[in-house]
Amino acid sequence: MNKLPLFCIAAALTLGSCQRSEVKIAGRFVGTDRTTVYLEQVSSLRQQLVDSTTLDGEGNYRFVLDRVSQTPSLYNIVYNGERIPLFLAGGDRIRVQAAGNVVRTYTVEGSAESELLRTFYQDFVGGAQRLDAIAKRLADAALTEAERKELVREYTTEYYRIRREQLAFIAGNKASLAAVYALYQRLPGDTQLLDGASDVIHFRSVAEALETRYPASPYLVTLKGDIARMEAAARLAEEVTEATFPDIEMPDMYGKKIKLSSLKGKVILLDFWSAQLGNSNTLNAELKELYADYRNAPTPLEVYQVAIDTSKPLWINTVQEQALPWISVSDLRGQATMALGLYNVTKLPTNFLIDKAGTIVARDVRGEELKRKLAELTR
Repeated sequence: MNKLPLFCIAAALTLGSCQRSEVKIAGRFVGTDRTTVYLEQVSSLRQQLVDSTTLDGEGNYRFVLDRVSQTPSLYNIVYNGERIPLFLAGGDRIRVQAAGNVVRTYTVEGSAESELLRTFYQDFVGGAQRLDAIAKRLADAALTEAERKELVREYTTEYYRIRREQLAFIAGNKASLAAVYALYQRLPGDTQLLDGASDVIHFRSVAEALETRYPASPYLVTLKGDIARMEAAARLAEEVTEATFPDIEMPDMYGKKIKLSSLKGKVILLDFWSAQLGNSNTLNAELKELYADYRNAPTPLEVYQVAIDTSKPLWINTVQEQALPWISVSDLRGQATMALGLYNVTKLPTNFLIDKAGTIVARDVRGEELKRKLAELTR
């Protein structure tokens, strides 16, 4: 199973005023030859192993935890290289079992939060695995153009299905810790929940509901901190939108420095991406079609693509393998590059559409909306 991002919210390991008690976890795993089961506690910084046990001859296992808080916190059962997330609270008696593929088949009994989390987690992880499989097929150089377009369509359809289901789960279960978990899960290449600007709405709705149901939850503190940061970022973003673009100068793969301002007079798509992103092939395939349509328009389109990477071989190999026809640059400083701060970029990919007068007319525009704007600006 692909590793998903850690549940990036702080878990207080000491809640002195909370009542503590015992948690028992038991179950059965069958269908593989692995015999060891692990239990992890998840905090904001790491996944910490807290216990392990061995399956008996029939695949049964058992964990007993002492001094567990009454306020639920996140743990993972790890078996056969796959993780099952659970919210455990003092006094819980939980049964978790699976046959064969752990993530696809596991069931949970005895914890309402963990049972609810399962309904989200199994579909999300399964979807991420399907996206990864499509991305690997797209890397096949022997694909015909028709096959490539079909795979891009398939990837895009599945991607947006998963995102819709994720947002629907959060909205429908906003008073649950399972919704908090869902808020922080990301598909390959994503750093934001939706588009960055709208994320705060979902975070705020969950935080408000959680404050009523779990007022002592340490996750509530982190949610509020993230909401404050998102609101501050939104205020900063207003300073960039619809303004003359800040100039940047970066080297291409041959070391030649190219200024963004050297393209003034053309329609410019300033695109921030990373060769490490799992969806870069799909996104660039779509962009290549638009570039072919508008690069020779009366007001030509030029793409100035900034790679937020640190590995030069990875960046160059990706540019060459995907046969990217536009300006590709990188200072190889990764997240430390000054360009991210100049344009207040908090997620990848992010793009800015700049007209021939040098005015930023759109941010994060893609698909049909990008086609429509290009048709207007390149006339």
